[in-house]
Amino acid sequence: MSARSRSIVQGLALAAGTVALFLLVVEGVFRLAGDRFRPEPATRRIVDHGWTTLLDCYPSNPRGYFDIDLRTSENDAKYRHLAPHRFDAIQHGHPWAVESRYNTLRFRDAPLGPKPAGVRRVMVLGDSFAEGQGVKQDETAVAVLGRLLAVRAPGRVEVRSAARRGADFPELYATFEEILPYEPDLVVYALVLNDAVQSPEFKARQQYVDDWILDRANLPDAPEARPWSLAFDFFRGRVAAWQLGRETTRWYLDMWSEANPGWRRTQEYLLDMDRQLRRRGARLVVAPWPLLVGLEGRYPFEGVHETIRRFCLANGIAHHDLLPALRGRPSADLWVHPVDRHPNDVAQRLAAASLAPEVEKLASE
Repeated sequence: MSARSRSIVQGLALAAGTVALFLLVVEGVFRLAGDRFRPEPATRRIVDHGWTTLLDCYPSNPRGYFDIDLRTSENDAKYRHLAPHRFDAIQHGHPWAVESRYNTLRFRDAPLGPKPAGVRRVMVLGDSFAEGQGVKQDETAVAVLGRLLAVRAPGRVEVRSAARRGADFPELYATFEEILPYEPDLVVYALVLNDAVQSPEFKARQQYVDDWILDRANLPDAPEARPWSLAFDFFRGRVAAWQLGRETTRWYLDMWSEANPGWRRTQEYLLDMDRQLRRRGARLVVAPWPLLVGLEGRYPFEGVHETIRRFCLANGIAHHDLLPALRGRPSADLWVHPVDRHPNDVAQRLAAASLAPEVEKLASE
């Protein structure tokens, strides 16, 4: 072997050794760090058979917001009956909780009866965003909006919840019909970007995407698999998350376009809701929530908000977008928890403050 060839081989061997040493050091750092690089498990939930009391349970309390610690003897005695066979596991892995209380209609509100004389009734229709998943009951947008209007229009307006977690169209339309006998003067539809009707083919795509709301990858009951390399597993996860994010964004954009036949059906539902309320001398306002991703930079769903705005404008439906109230803030600062990207108490308060003037105006017309 010539001197030049030996020099090339030695250089390659040195480079390979340097790379191998670097990878060993990186792997060592990950192993010393232990669970700090491991994602937290997804949320858990326990609820009684009558759906009157529900706990959203979390693995940690990073903001110090959750004031129910299931490990205390007091809370053990208070809540164990909700899930006696699972309570020990939840208490160990997901000890921090937020309580929800429901009326007989399964709305997170006091019992709903006849409308008081001389009072304009506002009902907030929606899903878990409007219900306030992960947020204390008196800090939801519905509760805050009620207090704001009590100051702005004392004794003249009441705000009631008509939100049920997990509801999309057509379930939202069924809920809308259910609340009509309670004589709402204004229905605030707190739209979330996964609400549109989905054809079976379109819905089948969801198994390949996240939803930018709840962590569905790190399920708490999934068997634990120890990767051969923590470092490799971490970086592979980052690449997979990027790919998943790209596909998820496309899924949401397509949902509100002709790529989803259900978008036309969703428009029909909204038009019918508006017609039914107008016949009763009432109003509908569509108030889209943004997904809490990219708010501090290039928000990826601007086009969807614009599509909804144009539809409402073209059909004379009142519209109040909540995106401007949250835009520019760090998205993570508005999450209930890193594994639960529902709007937290800060986001709920901002949404209520944004809605208050519009709701007061529409409710008094």
